[in-house]
Amino acid sequence: MVKVATYINGVEDNEYVGVGARFGLTLESKEKHANLSTLALADPPDCCSKPRNKLSGEVILAHRGNCSFTAKANVAEDAGASAILIINNQTELFKMVCEVNETDVKIGIAAVMLPQDAGASLEKYLTSSSTVKVQLYSPRRPVVDVAEVFLWLMAVGTILCASYWSAWSAREAAIEQDKLLKDGSDEFIDMDGVRSSGIVNINTASAILFVVIASCFLVMLYKLMSYWFIEVLVVLFCIGGVEGLQTCLVALLSCFRWFQPAGESFIKVPFFGAVSYLTLAVSPFCIAFAVVWAVFRRVSFAWIGQDILGIALIITVLQIVRVPNLKVGTVLLSCAFLYDIFWVFVSKWWFKESVMIVVARGDKSGEDGIPMLLKIPRMFDPWGGYSIIGFGDIILPGLLVAFSLRYDWLAKKNLRAGYFLWAMTAYGLGLLITYAALNMMDGHGQPALLYIVPFTLGTFLTLGRQRGDLKTLWTMGEPERHCPHIQFQPPGSQ
Repeated sequence: MVKVATYINGVEDNEYVGVGARFGLTLESKEKHANLSTLALADPPDCCSKPRNKLSGEVILAHRGNCSFTAKANVAEDAGASAILIINNQTELFKMVCEVNETDVKIGIAAVMLPQDAGASLEKYLTSSSTVKVQLYSPRRPVVDVAEVFLWLMAVGTILCASYWSAWSAREAAIEQDKLLKDGSDEFIDMDGVRSSGIVNINTASAILFVVIASCFLVMLYKLMSYWFIEVLVVLFCIGGVEGLQTCLVALLSCFRWFQPAGESFIKVPFFGAVSYLTLAVSPFCIAFAVVWAVFRRVSFAWIGQDILGIALIITVLQIVRVPNLKVGTVLLSCAFLYDIFWVFVSKWWFKESVMIVVARGDKSGEDGIPMLLKIPRMFDPWGGYSIIGFGDIILPGLLVAFSLRYDWLAKKNLRAGYFLWAMTAYGLGLLITYAALNMMDGHGQPALLYIVPFTLGTFLTLGRQRGDLKTLWTMGEPERHCPHIQFQPPGSQ
């Protein structure tokens, strides 16, 4: 990628982005070292034959077509140009490579392609007798950007919070079950109803079905990708974000005694049933927050609102949806592992491009991407952009990590003897390897679950087998809990 800084009649103007050729001179990486050169129109415009105008170090602006890229560059170099800018015939950029069997490829000037709209703008200035000067340079991306560090902390912190909330709820439910068994010895108690209140335990079939549905939804996004479809996704994201933010705020505020009475008092609302006064109080704020984000989501700092709504939604999902045992977790993550690899790499063979990457970037939609991801602007990257991570790369491994902490608490295991610390470490390390691979592949999209799943699932299975807990983890998903001792008294006894 090449930056083309322009100066019109001595005044700094727009900076365009082009793509450098795979042949020719390598450009400077820093702007201060790049030469400021006068821009001249090619005559003829395609630069396939010797220009009629004399050149002495100018950068020549030519149109694409009628001859090869190397032929244009050779003609420009022979005429005395210091570089050639080739205007593409469409708004997208095109990689300039050598044709098959070409021999004259030892070119000593830089060749850069500009999108059609940028080239038309420069051509307009030149035809109006304006003096146009350009500066060509190709900044290098940093090996690691601070945004990736913060994104890593956000992903790990989200799973950490959701896991502790899920484990705390499971422990409270277990304590409540013990109380019911002690106090209701002669009464029928529906234990399954107590245990699963407000919780959705997925099974093996639903884990496989989830990946199938996710694949169908991804294809639909790819085929229907457009401005209006992104708008629909924004609305759906806002609805989920409002629900997630409301759930998190109510749970957080209920921890303070000042808000406990409002959280424990309910009122019947049409269509919604019994709703606490605390929920009614925070709902307008959550709705307003989501609406404001949706309206101003294109401003530079809108990513903050998107991340807040996204994190709240992820934490709520990890609190409600649970894997009951390691068997279901293994099936779910194994299917997700294959899903990620297929739609990032293998889909190129059928669709000529990576479906997952196209959808994540929001190509052909006029947007920065779908809202179902966390993102942070790259702070020290001269090319800008965002570091992103999809919800699935947090939620799916997070289900297994949350399961590990629930098991540890119910089995009364400390951090070192339990599974949560190792599962959490494995997730963090897998995500770290993902970013390392992303940088090694020069920014080409990588399937995060390709690295995360082997680390988290492999660590869990290995530890479970070594400690002798694998059978219990695989089938039951929680340690055996003995019924509390109940003493029965004969009728009439005091």
